[in-house]
Amino acid sequence: MRATISQLYPRLWLYSKKNYCGCRYVWRGNRALRNLDRLYSHLGSLRFYAPSKEATLVLFSRANFQGHFRIYRGTTNIPDLKSLFGGRGPGSLIISSYCLKAEQVRMIRRTGCLPPGFLVV
Repeated sequence: MRATISQLYPRLWLYSKKNYCGCRYVWRGNRALRNLDRLYSHLGSLRFYAPSKEATLVLFSRANFQGHFRIYRGTTNIPDLKSLFGGRGPGSLIISSYCLKAEQVRMIRRTGCLPPGFLVV
């Protein structure tokens, strides 16, 4: 009998406090978190890891993929989420194993619909 290990990328670690401290929450694969305030009362920092430089992390300033957004490619560490959107942390986010272009992100913001293969939470 042979054992197999399934590694699912990308990986996102969300922390309840700044500088990667406090409670840790882990997400794997192509995911979209629609309302971070509803899921977590407070988020302070995050780590995003993917072996591919094409993997994408998109942070939105408001829930439901609305407001301003920032796109990060490849492995990314953000020690203080409050520094991103004028003192407020992100309201929603998307992690993807492949490259999401700015036009695709604008379409998601406009329609609220993600490409096939994403689990929306």
